[in-house]
This record gives sequence, structure tokens and C-alpha cells, in this order.
Amino acid sequence: MKDELRPFWNRYFKFDWKFGLLLLLIVCVTRFVLVLKANETGNYSLIGLVMFLSAIIPFIFLSKYGRKKTGIQTTTTKLNYLIIALGIGILFSIVLHFLGQGFYGGTYENWYEYIGKSYNIPENISTQGKKTMFLIMAITGMIFSPIGEELFFRGIVHGSFAKSVGNKKASIIDSSAFALTHVSHFGLVFINNSWDFYLIPTLIWISGMFIVSLIFFEMKKRTDSILGAILCHSGFNLGMIYCIFYLI
Repeated sequence: MKDELRPFWNRYFKFDWKFGLLLLLIVCVTRFVLVLKANETGNYSLIGLVMFLSAIIPFIFLSKYGRKKTGIQTTTTKLNYLIIALGIGILFSIVLHFLGQGFYGGTYENWYEYIGKSYNIPENISTQGKKTMFLIMAITGMIFSPIGEELFFRGIVHGSFAKSVGNKKASIIDSSAFALTHVSHFGLVFINNSWDFYLIPTLIWISGMFIVSLIFFEMKKRTDSILGAILCHSGFNLGMIYCIFYLI
């Protein structure tokens, strides 16, 4: 019988919901604290490290069979769905933008306004400078967090829960974890050297993150590869960054 975990890890863990929960507690709690600290200090250097660790965790723990079974493969015959996945991600991010603008305008209760604060876009930046900064942010935003988060949430975490409770319930679990983790990005906000919590905006933001997470998993299913989820996530980040730079 083939095992999802590498032989070394099989001595200590079973590939089931307990293993998935352990990963969520270690990675998500650590990330949550680090993001809050980064929002307070303005130093986001450690967040990149968290994304890197999220990306390599499946390769540390999973066997070749385990990676294939959880959809962590870079080949797919459904190339049309990869393009669709990218477009759906962009579209959803724009919908979230208009929701935020419609309800909260230019205030920090608007999730993109608050997240955009961390980009430190100079007020007097030139058109060319803004374009260059946008391209840098867009390229990094489309690569690092989509790869790290999807390999982690829709990859190893989803796979471990799916083995115990099935794909549908596993998707709800990993999407919930993904959404709650993003409260550190918006919800608990650090403004004017003090912390605040926006209840209703946070509920809308969490709901958006939960729904888009379900969409990421659907794109993974449609493409039979984690690439579908990664590209959909990349599209979402591209759309969000564009909205922050040019629509708010």
C-alpha cells in the first residue's frame, strides 16, 4: 500500500485530519502573528519566509505518490481552464473592489484601502514610477503567495482532511482556515498607532476570502492540477493590486 507521507514521517504521523490540523495551527497561527506585527512595524520581510515555508512543506512531508494524490502536479491537459481560472480570479477581485467602494469608499473600513496602505505608494509618484512599482508588486504578488498558499491550503492541508472527511468538507475546512488567516491582513487593523477591529467589514472580507478559496479549489478540480488554483489565486492578486494602484 502506498503512503502519502514520506517513510520518515510515517513513523510519527498519519496522513489524516489530525495532521492537517497540526499544520494549520503551526503555520497559520505563526503567520497571523507575524502579519499583525508587520502591520504594526511596517517590516514585511518575514512574510515572504512564511510563504516560502508554506510552499516547501508539501515537498518535505509528502511522497511522490502523496503529492500526485493531492493534486500537486504541474501538468494538465485542460489548458483552457487555466486561462478561465486566471480570469475568474481577476473578476472576483474586482467584485470585491466595488463592494468595498460601495459600502465604505475611501475609508480604512474598505479592505483594499487598508491593505494598500502597506504598499507605501508615494503620493507624488510619477506615472512611470507608479507603473514600475505596480509591475513589481503585481509580479511578486502573482508568484509568491499563490504558490505558497495553494500548495499549503489546497494541497497538503486539503489532502489530509479529505482523506478523513471527503473533498467537500475538506474544502470547507481549508477555505475557513484561509479566510480566518486573512483577518490579520484586514479586520484587525493598526491605524494611528492603535489597534481596532471592524466587525461588519471583516465579516464581508472573510466571506469573500472563503468564497474565493472555494473557487480556487474548484479550479484545481477542473484542471486536475494545483496549477488551476495557483493561476486563479494569481489572477485574484493581480486584480487586487491593480485596484489598489489605479481604482482607489
